[in-house]
Amino acid sequence: MAAKKGRAFLGSVHKMFDRAAATVRLRDDVAKQIRDCNAVIQLRFPVRIDGKYQVFSGWRAIHSEHRLPVKGGIRYAAVVDQDEVEALAALMSYKCALVDVPFGGSKGGLAIDPKRYSVSDLEAITRRFTQELADTGFVSPSRNVPAPDMGTGQREMAWMADEYRKLYPSDLNAIACVTGKPPTQGGIRGRVEATGRGVQYVLREFFRHPEDAARAGLSGGLEGKRIILQGFGNVGYHAAKFLSEEDGALIVGVIERDGALLSDSGLAVEPLAAHLRETGGVQHFPRGEFVQDGRKALENECDILIPAALEGQINADNASRIAAPLIVEAANGPVTFEAEEILLGAGKVILPDILVNAGGVAVSYFEWVKNVSHIRFGRLNRRLDEQRGADIVGLVEHMTGKTAPEQFARPLLEATDELHLVRSGLDDTMRAGYVAMREAMLTNDAIPDLRTAAFAVALKKMALSYEEMSLA
Repeated sequence: MAAKKGRAFLGSVHKMFDRAAATVRLRDDVAKQIRDCNAVIQLRFPVRIDGKYQVFSGWRAIHSEHRLPVKGGIRYAAVVDQDEVEALAALMSYKCALVDVPFGGSKGGLAIDPKRYSVSDLEAITRRFTQELADTGFVSPSRNVPAPDMGTGQREMAWMADEYRKLYPSDLNAIACVTGKPPTQGGIRGRVEATGRGVQYVLREFFRHPEDAARAGLSGGLEGKRIILQGFGNVGYHAAKFLSEEDGALIVGVIERDGALLSDSGLAVEPLAAHLRETGGVQHFPRGEFVQDGRKALENECDILIPAALEGQINADNASRIAAPLIVEAANGPVTFEAEEILLGAGKVILPDILVNAGGVAVSYFEWVKNVSHIRFGRLNRRLDEQRGADIVGLVEHMTGKTAPEQFARPLLEATDELHLVRSGLDDTMRAGYVAMREAMLTNDAIPDLRTAAFAVALKKMALSYEEMSLA
């Protein structure tokens, strides 16, 4: 079953590639070079657990090395397989090209249910996996840089970085071998929230173009828009938090493993997140209506549907019943190729995954740059910004003879730090990516939708790199 799902996912990505390649008229040889993964490794290794050896299987795929290092997360999931890893690696290449992050695409997976193991066992497994990847050259600060994905996080990245440094103690840039580390271990502030924050920035840019919103039958801004999210993990939680607290959107539905929680008046994000951490699900939350069949809630009426869980959640079986006029792909591959054709035929607008969830890799790029430059962002300019702001406030107060109101003075007196810079850089990245995508659709009659446009922008950039380097 898992293998079949992985093959379907990879096939869907290839169909999306073929459709976009035809619109930009890629040479057949260049298209063939870009389409398939350059390298895939499968690793089988034993780890001693409770006095007995268990053998684990993992994969790491490199899709394209037109830029180095290649970049992509490592997921821990019981159902991960090689086809899924190859599909995710390909999406990472296109994602990086679209938003001008100078990495090639890669992805990794370990077939494991992390909930079944203790923290110490997970550490032993992760360190051994790192050794295997390092021995084969599939983790390196200059060639292949993993990051967190489903089932992994800051903790696992810290273990991987530490293990790599032990293996290569003379490598000056060893700490850059992975991103998504804790800030105290060479990470960067804003990385944990990055993918969810990127969802927010893309939606803000979408609503800055009234004609784009009108295609989905929407108007105005995000305030008051009714949103259903599938998946309330890191990405879904942060997207819900920022969209509700900062933009005034209503989270009217959250879909999780045990079912869905619905509320027309909106769900309180923080209390629900705390409940999920304590109980492992959304059932028995004191506010909202619980529905056992969570996937059925994908079909409920709302303004914006944000699938932020697994691939293939909207497929040929349920696409015709999706009511939301705007689908925002915060997960990788949540809408299949066949489902997309049905949705577009019904007049729906889809904001594609290779833009929407690019926030994670964008901020990973900032972290990698920080690591290889060996200086934190803001260190050189923070106090200068602070002094300039104080000088401006002082000048205004001197010329007017009045004290500057706090709400105007405070932003000027606040120094620019690493988090400010990360959020600014992420906002710019997501906005520029959206503009490039929409312009491609508006200026090429052969491109009918935003996903094809996003792929087309990415493929043109990748093809140019291959041709300039005489690789194709």
